Order: sequence, then structure tokens, then C-alpha cells
Amino acid sequence: MSSDLPLNPALVEWNGHHGLPRFDEVKDADFSPGFNAALASHEAEIDAIANNPAEATFANTVVALEIAGDELSRISALFWGKAGAHTNETIQALEREIAPKLSRHYSKIGMNAALFARIDRLWETRKELGLTVEQERVLERHWKGFVRAGAKLPKIEQERLADINEKLAGLGARFGQNVLGDEKSWSLKLSDEAELDGLPGFLRDAMAAAARERGEQDGYVVTLSRSIIEPFLTFSTRRDLREQAFKAWVARGENPGETNNLGIVRETLALRAEKAKLLGYENFAAFKLDNTMAKTPEAVNTLLSQVWEKARAKALEEEASLGGLIAEEGKNHEVMPWDWRHYAEKLRQRMFDFSESELKPYLQLEKVIEACFDVAERLFGIKAVEVKGVATYHPDVRVFEVYDKDGSLKALFLGDYFARSSKRSGAWMSSFQSQHKLMLKNGRKGELPIIYNVCNFAKPAEGKPALLSLDDAKTLFHEFGHALHGMLSDVTYPSVSGTGVARDFVELPSQLYEHWLTVPEILEKYAVHYETGAPMPKALLDKVLAARTFNAGFATVEFTSSALVDMAFHADGPVGDPMAVQKQVLDGIGMPSSIVMRHATPHFQHVFSGDGYSAGYYSYMWSEVLDADAFSAFEETGNAFDPVMARKLKNNIYSVGGSIDPEETYKAFRGKLPDPQAMLKKKGLAMVEELTGSDA
Repeated sequence: MSSDLPLNPALVEWNGHHGLPRFDEVKDADFSPGFNAALASHEAEIDAIANNPAEATFANTVVALEIAGDELSRISALFWGKAGAHTNETIQALEREIAPKLSRHYSKIGMNAALFARIDRLWETRKELGLTVEQERVLERHWKGFVRAGAKLPKIEQERLADINEKLAGLGARFGQNVLGDEKSWSLKLSDEAELDGLPGFLRDAMAAAARERGEQDGYVVTLSRSIIEPFLTFSTRRDLREQAFKAWVARGENPGETNNLGIVRETLALRAEKAKLLGYENFAAFKLDNTMAKTPEAVNTLLSQVWEKARAKALEEEASLGGLIAEEGKNHEVMPWDWRHYAEKLRQRMFDFSESELKPYLQLEKVIEACFDVAERLFGIKAVEVKGVATYHPDVRVFEVYDKDGSLKALFLGDYFARSSKRSGAWMSSFQSQHKLMLKNGRKGELPIIYNVCNFAKPAEGKPALLSLDDAKTLFHEFGHALHGMLSDVTYPSVSGTGVARDFVELPSQLYEHWLTVPEILEKYAVHYETGAPMPKALLDKVLAARTFNAGFATVEFTSSALVDMAFHADGPVGDPMAVQKQVLDGIGMPSSIVMRHATPHFQHVFSGDGYSAGYYSYMWSEVLDADAFSAFEETGNAFDPVMARKLKNNIYSVGGSIDPEETYKAFRGKLPDPQAMLKKKGLAMVEELTGSDA
């Protein structure tokens, strides 16, 4: 990664609106020299801390580490933001290069003997240092980070670990790019009315817009964006086309050629297993779970397996009902995965007398965004104001100022809502800048959080509003819950700011926030018809609320099967044939043939595009135990916006980041650890025996 270009100041000196980056002044060619300069600068800072002749103190070692690498953090935030949300061939080539280089850089820091000696000395004497709870948590995070990076290993094993980490970084980058490559390269063009049969107007509009975005002058295209493929599978009456589209969707990452991910999966699992052994763990799952609420693979599998039995039984009941509909139509085929959504929609219409297409005109993107902000204002006292004319990394991105109840600026929030071929699939929250209160080298004290959400909703035709499904609306609330975790953060140290928490706790603020979407007073206010402005009729609202647990068996089977496969991959050693292991796990649990994993192995980006959720996909369910129990606290008061509970929620969950142990923060909010029964009740699954495990 060599370049003779000078460092572009816009990469590191963010002097845009309230400190936003000047996205319009950053070019792709700037990143290579920028990374070179920032890596060298950070290395010099690390050497100065490690070789400081003064005795190690919390200030000259831990605080110094907390504020070191500011330039690298800024360039990385800009680069990885673009790599995920608006990439191109130049960015992808650099991603393949920079991912391993960054891994080498951080491995070198983690194995710096002089630096670890200072951290280790502080850790051993921590009880004598007079540290606050947050400071001790920060020290613990650094000490454990060094140990998990191999600081205690012999030199030869450190070198091997660094090599493994570098290879894993490169593999993760390639995995995600391959999935995006398959998504970009496939589309199904439809033109005549027979091919469009059953498709409602909102979907036709989205497919027409997708066709234009892909350079088609007319017609409609089915793409592999979830916001198009799922409604197509739901509404299309053409079983042959549903099958064709579905098979392309689930084949991402498994197609022959350059984008096939199976070799990457195999190598990744082998390297992860070797890494865990080097660090003294029985397997990679044990390594990953050591620093979580769950603690052990056994605790995770106990939760997953007990939920699985209930979910599978429910899904088989649902499948039988769908089979009855097929028979009524005079057809004799089994329920296949490309049939499920189609017939589930028909069953929902019969059971609850409403359809997704009837509901969608009441779920405008604009109104759901307003609802997100309104709930935040009612619960936490913050107010969002949109700002026009601010340059961002793509014209679709919107900028909001977020103010606290005293009128002070609390955060900046960016919303990037529409699917495009330059964006990876899914939805996520991230930050350009995290909240903290430390004095920086440039003289500034603390920083304003700059948080962004990325979604993949179908972009409407020109002049028409974007209409969401109920699942889309939940996704928007979910990601905004993550955003609130970042924006409401009120800690001193960057490493424990916002979402800097245990992986199986991080989904609590997001999943909990979803509950407020279906609070009746929110739907009554914001679920208004996009043409007439009339509120959703009470009869329809009641049906929507009554149908909240409809199809719960299907949804839980989709998720839980993925989590069980993830755990199986990482609880053993190297895997020769990943798809054979996937099949073995699914056969062993009795996976219904009518349902597939939500994320099959070749496109399981949570697990293989980086290791964020590796041996950790279960955490959505772990957090679901927490979030269902947490919302029950509001239900028990009879007021979804109870001010006492809202204050406890803000002070103990949303604002403390990782500055306090998650078990303690949860108990401070709720008064006790969570009850899994609330989660099972929310899902509409039968009551089960007491679930065992660490905390859930």
C-alpha cells in the first residue's frame, strides 16, 4: 500500500457541520497515503507509551492508550463506512490490502512486551490505585485485550498468532466482497403482466426503480436485496419464478467461480481453531464466549436447544396449515421454502383478515422515522432536527442534529435508508466518532457522538413515498435503538463508550426499542395512509397487534438453526466440508425441509465477514431474553412511557456503555436478572421448563 500522495487533511481534521467529516473533500485515492501516515503516527505514539521511563500510572499508560491513534481511528471510520455502504472496485482492492495490514499493526501492539509489562503491573496492583468502577473496567479491558492478543505467549507463538490474525482479516474482507458480488451480478428481469401477477403496486414501483438503477430502460427486476426478494416471494403467484429467485438468494457465496466462499469458510474455521488452541482454549467458541454474559458454549446451547424444540413444533403446525391451503387450491406439492412466505401471507389474511399490502400504505418511511424520534423524546427527552444541504458520503444520506432536553447538542445522527448496488445487504449501526470526556492532544475535551444507521429499503419511484413492511419498520426501530446506545452514551473513556459492551448484551438496546413500534399510541399517531393521511383504522390496528406472534415458529426456526450451526462450527476443530457439517447439524435437529437457515454458511456474513458474531450469532436470542423481560417492566406499570422506568433505562442501560458489568447494569434497571419466560411469551411459543444457563 504505497503512495507518494500527501496526506489529505480532510481525512483527520473534521471541520464540517458540528465537526462532521468533509465527505465531499475526501477522494478514494486519499485513503492509501492516509493509512500510511496514520499507522506510522500511531506506532510512534505506542512506542512513546511503552518506553516511557516514568513508572506506569493509569494516566500515562491507560489514558494515553485511550487517546492514541486518533488519526487512524478517523481514517478507518471513513474508510470502513464507505466499504460497507458505498463501495467500488478501488475501495474493495484497498480493503483486501488494508485489512491484513491493520491486523499486523494491532498484533504488533498487542505483543509489545514493554507495553504489556506496564499494563500488567497496573492490573496486578489495581486494588491499590484508587480507581473508579469505570477506570477498573477500562483497565480490565486493556489487560484482557493484551492477553487475548497473545501478550503472554512465547515469541514464536506470538508470530504465528499474528500471522493467523492477518490471514483471517484478509479472508473476512474477501468473504463479504464475494457475497456482494453475487448480489450485484444477479437479477431477474420481468416484463409481461403474467410474470408480474400478484405483485402489488409498491413492489412494482420498487422493482421498476431497481431496474433503472441497474441501467434497464424499462421493465422490472427482482434483486437479491431483502426489501425486494422477500415481498416478491410473498406476493408472486408464479411458483416457477419464486423458485428461481429463491434459489439465487440462498446460493449467494456458493456459486462456482471467484465468488465461491466455501474455501474461505474452511480456511477461516481452521485458523480460528488454531488461534484458540494457541491462547489456551479448548475451541474457538470457548475463546469467544469467555468475555460474554453467556460465558460457555454449554450455556448457549442449553438456551438454543430448548427454544429449538418449541420453535420446531410450532413451525410444523404452521407448515400443516400452509399445506392445507395448497390442497384447497387443488395442488399437490409439498410446502417448499419458496412457497412458505406466499402461503403464510394467504393464511394471515384468512386468520386476521388483513394482508401485508393492506398494511404497507400506512407505514411510510418518513412517518416511521418520525415515530423513532418521538419515542426517543418521550423516553429520554432528546429531540432530532434534520439539517439539509450537508455533504455526506452519498446523496441519499440524511443528517440530523440531536438535542438534549436542556437544549444542548447531544449527537449527530446520519440515516442511510435505501438499497443500492454499492451497499452490502442487511442493516447496521456504526459511528464515525464515539462519545467520551477525555482531553485530546488537539486541546479538545471530549467528543460529540456521530452515529449512523444503514438500511436497505427499496427506493421508491420518483415522487412516491417509500413504504415499509412491518418487518422493515421493526428493522428501522432496531437500528435506531443501537444508535441511541451510541448517542446517549455518557462515559469518560472511549473504549467503553456506547456499544462497547459484551457481544451478547449489545443487542439489548436495539431489540428492546423495537417494542415501542407496536405500542398502540405510536401506531395510532404515525401509521397514517400515505395518500389520505387517515390513521390506520382501529380494526386493522387491532388485527396487526393480534397477529404479532403469527409465523413465530418459522421465524424462530430460521434464526435458531443458524445460531446452532454457528456454534457447531466453532465448538470443534477444523472442518473439512462446511456444507457437510451444516447438513449434519440440520439433520440432527430435524430441520423442516420447508424452511432454510436465515443465513446459510456461504453468505453468513455475521460469522465469516470478520469475526464479530462468530460463535456469537446466538446473542440476538440471549438479548431477546433480556429485552422481553425489560419491556415487561414498562408493561407492569401500565404505561409504555413510564417516566421512572424510562429514567432507569437511560441511566442503567443506554448511557453507561461498558463502564459497568452488564449483569450489574441490568439488575440496577430491573432489580433482578431476566426471566426467559417473557421472551417465549413474546414469541408466542409454549411455556417451557426453567431454562438453565449463566444468566438466561
